[in-house]
Amino acid sequence: MKPAESVHPELSAPVSAGEPGARPRSVAGNGGAGDRAVSPPGTAARLHALRQRIGTVVVGQQHLVDRLIIALLCRGHVLVEGVPGIAKTLTISTLAASIEADYARIQFTPDLLPGDLTGSLIYRPQTGDFVTRRGPIFANIVLADEVNRAPAKVQSALLEAMQERQVTIGDTSHQLPDPFLVLATQNPIEQEGTYELPEAQLDRFFFKVRVDYPAENEELEIMRRMARARPQLTVKPVLTSRDILELQESVDGIHLHRDLEHLILNLVRASRETDLWGADLDQPLRHGASPRASIQLSLAARAHALMQGRDYATPADISAVAHDVLRHRIGLSYRAEVEGWTSDRVVEKLLTHFLT
Repeated sequence: MKPAESVHPELSAPVSAGEPGARPRSVAGNGGAGDRAVSPPGTAARLHALRQRIGTVVVGQQHLVDRLIIALLCRGHVLVEGVPGIAKTLTISTLAASIEADYARIQFTPDLLPGDLTGSLIYRPQTGDFVTRRGPIFANIVLADEVNRAPAKVQSALLEAMQERQVTIGDTSHQLPDPFLVLATQNPIEQEGTYELPEAQLDRFFFKVRVDYPAENEELEIMRRMARARPQLTVKPVLTSRDILELQESVDGIHLHRDLEHLILNLVRASRETDLWGADLDQPLRHGASPRASIQLSLAARAHALMQGRDYATPADISAVAHDVLRHRIGLSYRAEVEGWTSDRVVEKLLTHFLT
């Protein structure tokens, strides 16, 4: 009798694209053969403790919290889009307080200058020389609030710091601290007095996360916690910056099977070549995702696996992070928009084609 072929949990049956957070069907549950302890021991526990600590202040928004942590693990940056009053700023500041990191909040306005962000040289008449005054960008976690309200030259200064992880003041380059994470927010419902981020700059963000209104039970809990003269918003750190650097190294140890590497390549390349998946478009997309998307989708999938307590990635990990990695990297043609297509719908179609 021919022995039954074993299926490695990394290559288990793909999940439905409509269930990006679901586990593959053949991966065992807690304690099953499909779950293996992550090395070093305690990594998943430390990440769970970080999520729990943030949850003592922030109600709900678990998707946003998880994406911020994944970006931190992958040394990426996040663009957060959502209407006012849904705890975007509170979530980011609470994350910074939970990891004992330097935190700076920059309110972007039309009159902001690049030097207000990066710093400048100050002349001292007493000594006749210039001294460097570092700007708020020199922090571990930087909140660029309403980033689309500042003009292009300020946005470019921010994006350069994000990419190069250094700032030039005068003729001297200064390294930014490590870890370094920029979390930018923008309001999707108000366009007056704003400067839309160019697509080339959007590509610099690791994730673009869309934040929606909380559920009814969550909003009730928010009201109970926050409808006070002095709501409790302070937390004690559970991790240090050194812990974050160790966790970042752990991401490199998460195994990604070669078949999953090809799956990622297929998803990204198909966003540029719509004939690969039979898109019912009368006109091709303006542009698809660049090779940077392949790199960041691979990193994000491995970090997602790390947060689940596994030392290998699965199709479910790729599906879970694909929307946030790809939605801002796909440019729709005018005809596609008229036909009701969105970048999220394109990603959903890609996942359905390649994962089912």
